[in-house]
Amino acid sequence: MTILDKIINDKKREVELKKQLIPIAQLENSVLFGARTYSLSKNLRNNLVGIIAEHKRRSPSKSVICNNFSVEDVVIGYQNAGVSGISVLTDGKYFGGSLDDLLLTKTSVNVPLLRKEFIFDEYQILEAKAHGADAILLIAAVLTREEIKQLSEFAHSLGLEVLLEVHNTEELDKAIMPSLDMIGVNNRNLKTFEVSLDFSKELAEHIPNEFVKISESGISSTEAINELQPYGYQGFLIGEHFMKTENPGQAAAAFINSIFVKS
Repeated sequence: MTILDKIINDKKREVELKKQLIPIAQLENSVLFGARTYSLSKNLRNNLVGIIAEHKRRSPSKSVICNNFSVEDVVIGYQNAGVSGISVLTDGKYFGGSLDDLLLTKTSVNVPLLRKEFIFDEYQILEAKAHGADAILLIAAVLTREEIKQLSEFAHSLGLEVLLEVHNTEELDKAIMPSLDMIGVNNRNLKTFEVSLDFSKELAEHIPNEFVKISESGISSTEAINELQPYGYQGFLIGEHFMKTENPGQAAAAFINSIFVKS
């Protein structure tokens, strides 16, 4: 069993428990459920350097990355740095996150927010909406084409955008559909955790231009951005590179400024 399999098995148990504790009506009646959403895809299309900065405490591959800062300090720093969006990991067991992190981020900044989670149930999308997300992540590796269609259309019905994450052409081919807004190529193999920008380069030409292309994981230098932009990538999701520093917001600002200096 891979790490991804373990995460999904645990997540299914977690979601069933949550359904018993917090009914759908409670989520739909939350203050943020009817709040205005911001378009992450438009932000990425209209920004010269589309950095999506991630709030991430730990990961299965790197253990603890950072526990030193409050969510507010990190995300306000990201906003001040000029990021195009902020990704918030909400998985607790493997990544140390929570829906409270998403809620705190929503009340602290005015940039589009992505709920980074292992989503397979409409209930999780209702949670995302109720806690201030503007977009959700769907992972092609753990969903069928029908599930991707159902979940993405449900997200759109709530005014949320959809980022689909793929790792290879097989996942991409089964998942291309109008109810997606962004396609993200994860440069990390979720089975071996090996990281290579070649994943993004190889898949770029197979992603239709109507979707915003996003490269995820393993981006730790401005050279990586410069390498990937000619392949049509308008978004770059970066977490560990910023979170492992003494000041994630300042690290993001320096990173973005250095891209503009070099260009």
